[in-house]
Amino acid sequence: MIKFGTNGWRGIIADDFTYDNVKIVCQAISKVAREEAKKENIKPAVIVGYDTRFMSERFAKTAAEVLAGNGIKALLCKRDTPTPVISYDILRLNLVGGINFTASHNPFEYNGIKFSLSWGGPALPETTKVIEKLCASMTVKDVKLMPLELALKSKMIEYHDPKAAYFKKIKQLIDFKALKKANMKIAVDVLHGTGNGYLDELLDEAGVRQKTINKNRDTMFGGGAPEPAVENISQLISLVKKESYKLGLATDGDADRFGIVDSDGTFICPNQVIPVLIYHLNKTRGYKGIAVRSVMTTHVIDKLAAALGNIEVRETPVGFKYIGDIMVQNPKDFIVGGEESGGLTIRGHVPEKDGILACLLMAEAVAMSKKSVQSMLKDITKLTGTIVNSRFNFRLPADVMENFRKNLNSKSPKNFGGLSIKKVITLDGHKFILDDNSWVGFRLSGTEPIVRLYAESDSAAKTNKILNAGKKFVYGK
Repeated sequence: MIKFGTNGWRGIIADDFTYDNVKIVCQAISKVAREEAKKENIKPAVIVGYDTRFMSERFAKTAAEVLAGNGIKALLCKRDTPTPVISYDILRLNLVGGINFTASHNPFEYNGIKFSLSWGGPALPETTKVIEKLCASMTVKDVKLMPLELALKSKMIEYHDPKAAYFKKIKQLIDFKALKKANMKIAVDVLHGTGNGYLDELLDEAGVRQKTINKNRDTMFGGGAPEPAVENISQLISLVKKESYKLGLATDGDADRFGIVDSDGTFICPNQVIPVLIYHLNKTRGYKGIAVRSVMTTHVIDKLAAALGNIEVRETPVGFKYIGDIMVQNPKDFIVGGEESGGLTIRGHVPEKDGILACLLMAEAVAMSKKSVQSMLKDITKLTGTIVNSRFNFRLPADVMENFRKNLNSKSPKNFGGLSIKKVITLDGHKFILDDNSWVGFRLSGTEPIVRLYAESDSAAKTNKILNAGKKFVYGK
């Protein structure tokens, strides 16, 4: 069964992510794309990209052949390409959509398809449900395909390089003069992904002294996952400390997520990065308006917005497509959108998360403030008070998972860690607001027996107490 998750369809290579299934998905996407082109009155053309995973470029060529076979022109990227770059070219070239072959930050066993429509953001559920239904109704025999050589001759497939146009856009969003003036040394880890040749070269063009590691293509990502989380970037952290870099920057497999390391080697989690960048944009650009966060992202954003007095916070389900949707509906008022999993975009950019932009924006914030990231966080804490958040992921036996699912929907707890519940939010998962405005949240994976548990309060001790109470609730204790 083909099922789209938070951001696209993913599967294990050679198990469910096969040529036949890719062809079926692309045939379904072709039908949706043709209908979109007709509705928007634009020429049916789709950009096709891929990451550095095993066979990604082969899958991309197959997708282009299916699009061509259905009368849709395919702009096939010449090299591995970040997801936000795909998104930008959809808007720049007025395309009907984009396909990127990537499983983003997931382990090397996986590959996937991210599909975006003409508005530049990830396809919303109403679209992916149509694709799923179409996939279920067909077999590989129903797929129309034009061989690559024939499609190239007839110009139904053209090789495409989106890099220069994306660089031009980034230079409009980031103050390169400030970066050069600061004379910083920055370490970069692209984790064997598509950030190579993008983040490092943009820093070069800004006149920043940089050293980039893990630039080589490794389809097994060193045996792990290309996710810029603290457990995966120990090499970058060591480099920052050992060679006295001002900042460490990292991107994931398709460069839509970011990782930040301060000058002393401290990992700065996304829940800290997003408020710093909101504060920076407000103070240096005068940005006011709408800041958007997903439901399980820190409330530091809310308290900062209240302290600044000119920012409205909106909460969305998990998935950047929902943030992107609000951005598109409010282009002049939108300031920034962010998720605790490492996604961010800003006004004037794409309605898709961009790890390259986020890294450069943090470099700009450090350059212009002449402060470390942790010093900027202290400035924010003076406005918001202390807020400590934590997240815990754990895999459950199937029977425990099913029991927890039933309890979550039928047996609402009365308190967590001795704090009573004053509000329940079921926008995405279950989020319990406690009587002192601490909160605890639960999200269940739709495809695996995994629970994500979140907690936030005004002290580490209280957050841990709430987190432990949440764990007990998961196991029915």
